[in-house]
Amino acid sequence: MVLNDIKISELIIKRFSEKLLDSLISDVAIVGGGPAGLTAAYYLAKKNVKVILFERKLSIGGGMWGGGIMFNEIVVQNKAKEILDEFDIKTKDMGDGYYCADSVETVSTICSKTSKAGVKIFNLMSAEDVMITNGRVSGLVINWSAVEIANLHVDPITVGTKYVVDATGHPAEIAHILQDKNGCKLKTKTGKIIGEKEMNANIGEKKILENTKEIYPGVYSCGMCCNAIFGDQRMGPIFGGMLMSGKKVAEIISDRIKTRY
Repeated sequence: MVLNDIKISELIIKRFSEKLLDSLISDVAIVGGGPAGLTAAYYLAKKNVKVILFERKLSIGGGMWGGGIMFNEIVVQNKAKEILDEFDIKTKDMGDGYYCADSVETVSTICSKTSKAGVKIFNLMSAEDVMITNGRVSGLVINWSAVEIANLHVDPITVGTKYVVDATGHPAEIAHILQDKNGCKLKTKTGKIIGEKEMNANIGEKKILENTKEIYPGVYSCGMCCNAIFGDQRMGPIFGGMLMSGKKVAEIISDRIKTRY
């Protein structure tokens, strides 16, 4: 076999174009490829929901890669261990309900199984706006992250979806787009993003599940951005709440899809 450089380029362009065209309409569009976003995508795809995921960075997995202060171990609690067990990720029982897992194994396994479940993942892409139809978010406005970083004036494209999940972590980017750019009132006590409080894993891990819910018609929060939006504690380098939040939002949305469509 003689390799042809032009043919290689042609195949990359053709295959990516096919993938992007097929993703212009979806059931759920997730913004943010951290542990919560990936877990949400996995469980949605397992229920035959058409899911696309956008991650602005080159690598997906969010902060889980680095564990705590670049010690590549993560900590989860009992209920979250069940999710790692489902992904077939090895854990070490550390006593008192704490479990440790290798962060590289954890992230790479979740990424792989999420992709194999049928989720279309687009890295190096950012959501710069939303589309709103009749008071409900109906799509995303996306562009290459490099365009954003270089501050270039390059117009974006749009993708239509039934539901959007904000899984962008501490920045809560979709919530900020709704509030700051579009003047939308969010489903918080103040109608605005309240901002996260100090670190307290015991409170934060509980609140993240309470705050995994709809923030605006058609938009749900998932992961750390939940507590940033609703004004509760951050939890630091424990990742159980992230995984459980991803699973919970998948359950909520899949049930809504069944009843609404």
